[in-house]
Amino acid sequence: MQILLIEDDLRIVEFVKRGLEAEGFGVTATGDGKLAKDLASHDRWSAIVLDIMLPGFDGRDLCRDMREMGVVTPILMLTALGSLDDRVAGLRLGADDYLTKPFSFSELLARIEALIRRAGRYQESETVTQIDNLSIDRDRKQVRRANREIELTPREFALLECLVSEPGKVFSRAMILERVWGYTSDPLTNVVEVYIRQLRKKIDIDGDNPLIQTVRGFGYKIREV
Repeated sequence: MQILLIEDDLRIVEFVKRGLEAEGFGVTATGDGKLAKDLASHDRWSAIVLDIMLPGFDGRDLCRDMREMGVVTPILMLTALGSLDDRVAGLRLGADDYLTKPFSFSELLARIEALIRRAGRYQESETVTQIDNLSIDRDRKQVRRANREIELTPREFALLECLVSEPGKVFSRAMILERVWGYTSDPLTNVVEVYIRQLRKKIDIDGDNPLIQTVRGFGYKIREV
């Protein structure tokens, strides 16, 4: 999960960045209001942590501008201004939560996680994909189905990873060759078919609820559940 940290105090940036990265987050930090607005427009952030007092920029105005731009990412405001009126003003401008300085990292982390959960973007681990009773852990290179561990070769794992990247999407033979084998032209072999068959034997071993499907004349897909 990626966090956009908009803060100009380098001590706070270092403190927050180090803590969040230790918790498995990716962090992009900037103290430039104009750059922050451009970065916020990209829909890759799980949350935005925004300081109110930026050089030449009011974070409240930035928050309002981001919402007017259509940014829906959860925003947590950081500020030394802790009065009730300040908090209410920030929330009315589009912030989702408010944290006053100084703050503890544990509270910051808990608030970020709560915002992401409420936004429907939280996963226990973004490296784990669950489809029906099939679980793929990309970090540990582990695959399980119905609590049964499945051993895959690196190429089989890469093929499964390709299919589950977009459940329901049909991947043509050419797309699979490029993504899994790195071929930009057809090597005129049946390598894709061979590996699909091998993968089916391991993933769909029970046969009563197959997940890997052939779309005749087009390619292969993982069934949407």
